Amino acid sequence: MAFTNSFSLFSLLIILTIWFSFSNAQNSPQDYLNVHNAARALVGVANITWDSTVATYALNYANSRKSDCNLVHSNGPYGENLAKGSSGTFTGVSAVNLWVNEKPNYDYNTNACINNGQCLHYTQVVWSNSVRLGCARVQCTNGWWFVTCNYDPPGNYVGQKPY
Repeated sequence: MAFTNSFSLFSLLIILTIWFSFSNAQNSPQDYLNVHNAARALVGVANITWDSTVATYALNYANSRKSDCNLVHSNGPYGENLAKGSSGTFTGVSAVNLWVNEKPNYDYNTNACINNGQCLHYTQVVWSNSVRLGCARVQCTNGWWFVTCNYDPPGNYVGQKPY
């Protein structure tokens, strides 16, 4: 009987470790930075760095959206990208990849979105003057996931190219 209880406890610890690892996978500050900086490197923009003040702002705003999970901008002092997903596998990296995948919709020569597509999330990711980043991911009361990344200083100024 003692072997069964030990085995059960051991099994429970393994399951909790796997769950904890999965739940935090692709949501760490370094995960957010890696995806941002890979996109920035492709266009010759310097790395962005993590900023705890910006990250706290992002988390506070994400928590304020938990009850409705609506993609409404905070209109705060930072640049901002928002995303949401219904799957538990919708991570911070998933959200940043959505924004980076807008790249084909951006034409650098005309500094405009093309193909009737969105590109302003992408241009914020690669905005060269944005040098500090803070992101957060929270689960909404409806089970969806809300992700926000904030950028300091903000980007996407009309008439200016991102890099």
